Amino acid sequence: MEFQHLIVTREDAVAVVRLNRPDVLNALSQAVMDELVAALEALDRDEAVRCIVLTGGPRAFAAGADIREFEGATPVTMLQGYRFQQWERIRQVSKPLIAAVQGFALGGGNELAMLCDMIIAGEGARFGQPEINLGLMPGAGGTQRLTRAVGKARAMELVLTGRHLTAREAEAAGLVTRVVPDELVLDEALRLAREIAGKAPVAVRLAKAAVLKAFDTHLEGGLDYERKCFYLLFATEDHREGVAAFLQKRPPQFQGR
Repeated sequence: MEFQHLIVTREDAVAVVRLNRPDVLNALSQAVMDELVAALEALDRDEAVRCIVLTGGPRAFAAGADIREFEGATPVTMLQGYRFQQWERIRQVSKPLIAAVQGFALGGGNELAMLCDMIIAGEGARFGQPEINLGLMPGAGGTQRLTRAVGKARAMELVLTGRHLTAREAEAAGLVTRVVPDELVLDEALRLAREIAGKAPVAVRLAKAAVLKAFDTHLEGGLDYERKCFYLLFATEDHREGVAAFLQKRPPQFQGR
């Protein structure tokens, strides 16, 4: 796949999607989001891909929305621009998404990182929702996902002041999976992606869906969904292979069936 604003590479069962607008700190324009949706959906359909890493550059994962697109905008033009449908389509990607974050992940950049299932952050990374400084507020999930990740009090502070979290603060608050030296961010994200790619693909897909269901429903409904996914996996060849490999004391060979 070839794109104007993305670089997509493959390494065995892991794909890497890199935002590539360094001149504007990977600002998330409509064109960028269109390409990102197309790339992620194509990789999600590719049976050879089992995990996806999303990254940016050394200065910024993504510094936010492309503010130039807000000039002269009205509620009607924003509504007609299908801006947030793109985010919902990314949310529907069934394969694990790992954000590898260096530099700024602000506004839409932070919201994009939170759409991913795990975040590996460099020590110099900064996270935040500074929309309040433009007389706006988060609109792509920042008030909801950030609150679920770090709690009401911390989210309220960040949204109402626009303050940034350091990588270590984000780790302590539960926003990121782990923090590593900046130069090791992509290596650590790829290591994690390769580990996940070695697991049974159907089980990974259903397990991801079950974890996300915890944010969408009450406990009883989530437990019911989890059990149904659990029962369904007993119909897979990978389950039988996993049990046989365990009993035979050998590594399993999962085929995604």
